[in-house]
Amino acid sequence: MIYFDNAATSMIKPLAVSRAVLKAMQTMASPGRGAHEPAMRGAKVVFDCRMEAAELFNVPDAEQIVFTMNATHGLNIGINSMVRRGTRVLVSGYEHNSVTRPLAFMGADIHVASSAPFDSAGILESFKKELPWAELVVCTHVSNVFGFILPIYEIAELCRRQGVPLIVDASQSAGTLEVDYSRLGAEFIAMPGHKGLFGPQGTGLLICARPCLPLISGGSGTDSIVQHMPEYLPDRLEAGTHNVCGIAGLLEGIRYVRDKGIKNIFEHETELVKSMTESLSQVEGLEIFTNGRRFQSGVLSLRSSKLSCEDMAAALSERGICVRTGLHCAPYAHRSAGTLETGTVRFSFSPFNTEEEVDACCQFIKDLL
Repeated sequence: MIYFDNAATSMIKPLAVSRAVLKAMQTMASPGRGAHEPAMRGAKVVFDCRMEAAELFNVPDAEQIVFTMNATHGLNIGINSMVRRGTRVLVSGYEHNSVTRPLAFMGADIHVASSAPFDSAGILESFKKELPWAELVVCTHVSNVFGFILPIYEIAELCRRQGVPLIVDASQSAGTLEVDYSRLGAEFIAMPGHKGLFGPQGTGLLICARPCLPLISGGSGTDSIVQHMPEYLPDRLEAGTHNVCGIAGLLEGIRYVRDKGIKNIFEHETELVKSMTESLSQVEGLEIFTNGRRFQSGVLSLRSSKLSCEDMAAALSERGICVRTGLHCAPYAHRSAGTLETGTVRFSFSPFNTEEEVDACCQFIKDLL
């Protein structure tokens, strides 16, 4: 099997991740629910993961790190806290449904700042034009479809100047690009644990500037006599039993990222994008969405005039090559790129992918087309 679907889930993990999950299942109980040794072991893993995440993302207080089920969960918390019917929300033209559907559900008045893929100056100009209208900005750091790295720090600076709060979706950048909370100054930064951080599915992180509205209420292990959620983080947003096993795996995933180095991970993944682009550049009828590694992460989309995206992905799957096809839960991105009618075939890489895998995949595509 060749696994090129890491933008969905980094299925191939460091061995320490699965070992930590198993150990947690066998030795740890619920944090905050007892003073016995299994509960204390669980509490230590949760504490250590918060501390490691705070250091990786430059968060001054580890209690600002909230554990979630995934990035969608975190984005819903942030949007539910800041949006009411009619709230004027400006988004990029590359948002995932995990942003746009909650905004639509809340009845937000949505405007879009867009540009062609990899046009960093164009999308920045679009944000400048639209920002005076907005009461909130929600922006992805990296497009999950095209790997387009948006100028998120410049957008954050524009928001500060206008006094407009910002929510950042770091689903495709956490673990691959610098995500600096203190530099961004965002109200919320949401990210999954199961992608670039190599944690198990069902894990995520939400970095919060301050306490906000809980999405769900329940037991917190603290202030049990009070019949509303605690006012302080992280307890205010962590109702119910923690996913201790998942958090134990996420801790080891974060440690892997820190040991490997975010810069090294990014350079490896973008080198694979470059290799695939160069290998397929002369294939007749193949449209490759790239900008020569400028403003692009380790994600590459393409489509062929000879074969539908679905048929190409099916043929790849039959050869044991795992990719994603369709709209990738991001119709806004496809509208921006003009690919809404066809979708794309997406290849997304990780540190565990190799040049040999790329070569084998490219040869099959050439033979297929």
